[in-house]
Amino acid sequence: MDPSQPTSTRPYLLRALYEWCGDNGLTPHVAVAVDDTVVVPHEFVKDGEIVLNISQDAAHGLRIDNDAVTFKARFSGVARDIYVPVGRVIALFARENGQGMGFPPEDTPVYEGDDAADAKPAMQLVTSTEEQAPEASGSDTRTDGTGEAEPADPDPKPGGGKPTLRRIK
Repeated sequence: MDPSQPTSTRPYLLRALYEWCGDNGLTPHVAVAVDDTVVVPHEFVKDGEIVLNISQDAAHGLRIDNDAVTFKARFSGVARDIYVPVGRVIALFARENGQGMGFPPEDTPVYEGDDAADAKPAMQLVTSTEEQAPEASGSDTRTDGTGEAEPADPDPKPGGGKPTLRRIK
């Protein structure tokens, strides 16, 4: 390992958040920015992103290594191998409450602008109930590891709802 290039913290944070979800009885999901390095069922990709259920019940043989997240999951009754480079994971969150962490894809900068005083976060986790919209998946449906697409709540309750991930550009 080159000391001037430390390993990414992303896989360590993914493993910690996955463990936190399990310890609290929550269902971990990952939002993935899909490109040609990602192996997922492309029929469930919406706007270049997919949300996958990585709970023990849905993701068989799950491994979160320093390079990739790999597992087998069923989509519409068909077992599929899933391969997601850790740099393509844009969020890991609990389905029940939306708590988790968002990450920019590795090929995009974390901050815009050259001056740290002008820096703005590329993503933020919304924990208030204002403007609740399912943006983590980039679509109006949520696909879990079972492969079944679930429609998002078409009529969110005012002043209620779950926290969601919102991109700030």
